[in-house]
Amino acid sequence: MKRVVITGLGAVTPIGNDVESYWNGLKEGKNGIDFITSFDTTDLRAKLAGQVKDFDPTFYMDKGEVRRSDRFVQFAIAAATQAVTDSNIENSIAPERFGVYFGSGIGGFDTFVAEHNAMLNRGVQRVSPHFIAKMIPNMSAGNIAIKTGAKGPCISISTACATGTSAIGEAYRAIKGGYADAIIAGGVDAAISPLAMAGFINCMALTESTDKDAASIPFDKRRSGFVMGEGAGAVIVEEYEHAVARGAKIYAEVCGYGSTCDAFHVTAPDAEAEASGRAIKDCLSEAGESFDPSKIYINAHGTSTPLNDKTETKAIKNAFGDDAYKVHISSTKSMTGHLLGAAGAIEAIAAIKALGENLIPPTIGYRESDEECDLDCTPNKAVETELEFAMSTSLGFGGHNACIGFKRIK
Repeated sequence: MKRVVITGLGAVTPIGNDVESYWNGLKEGKNGIDFITSFDTTDLRAKLAGQVKDFDPTFYMDKGEVRRSDRFVQFAIAAATQAVTDSNIENSIAPERFGVYFGSGIGGFDTFVAEHNAMLNRGVQRVSPHFIAKMIPNMSAGNIAIKTGAKGPCISISTACATGTSAIGEAYRAIKGGYADAIIAGGVDAAISPLAMAGFINCMALTESTDKDAASIPFDKRRSGFVMGEGAGAVIVEEYEHAVARGAKIYAEVCGYGSTCDAFHVTAPDAEAEASGRAIKDCLSEAGESFDPSKIYINAHGTSTPLNDKTETKAIKNAFGDDAYKVHISSTKSMTGHLLGAAGAIEAIAAIKALGENLIPPTIGYRESDEECDLDCTPNKAVETELEFAMSTSLGFGGHNACIGFKRIK
């Protein structure tokens, strides 16, 4: 089997529209959560979100492409373009060996709502001919392939909130198996809209806190639901020898992946955390090394919902046993909110950067400990410490669990 590495990164997030500003924001404990400004929230019980700010899609696309694309595609193109530029791979790979594994949990939500309203208010003839191509979730992957000329495998994965992690993990397997030399992998979502907010509110998923500093508070006993976020993350997953031959900068080696399903409930995690714990175990097992638990970092899914955080704590304990108390953990959703399908991708980037700099980004807003979430969640301030291994875990509606692992290249 082939070795697999990460050679490029790209991000559009609520705390920065490129990897440098995103990572600096995480290190500083920057809070990207604030009151929604893009629409009137008077009738909504949840009024906070992690919105992308000062984003100009014309930096990455021409105006015609912008008009013909939903916001989620614009974010995806931006993150993918950054990653390709960062990797300097575009002219160093055969198009048929260059792939795209990119997903969205929801797709073009704004477009769906706008065109439905156009039909109701103005008639069926006023539905845009671009409606379907703007809305369907695979168009993040499709448009990235068109933009970059990637003619290898092009797969759009949707595993709800595990989408970004699943995409990176499946790209890793594809390259490990020899099906491509490099793949643009990641996830995206842009669903901060009245309808999506109402749906998540009514299924009791979103916090109704109006204190932006105490809204997304993973592992804190006061947690009451997640904060909706938006954005995209992209990484270049590349075969090691291919990367070395072209003199690529290598951020980390992808060395493990776990993918399981609770097969339990459409929204609630299995309280026993058997399958989610097994995803972490599988990732560790595939890594094939015995890492010092005190030199492991987990970027946790950590959504700030009552059920997720205590279940994830149990999953980590199921995977590590008593060593779980030695592992460094944090949830960067405390700063970005929950980016749905993009969460796993931007959090994988955080894990990679943490490994590279020997620095654990904090879980901000943490004030009140919870006996059911009693692991080291790196409260409020970043911690410098030697790391050997970094992981990112994701748990999605439908019971999807995914875990991806990284180590330094040797």
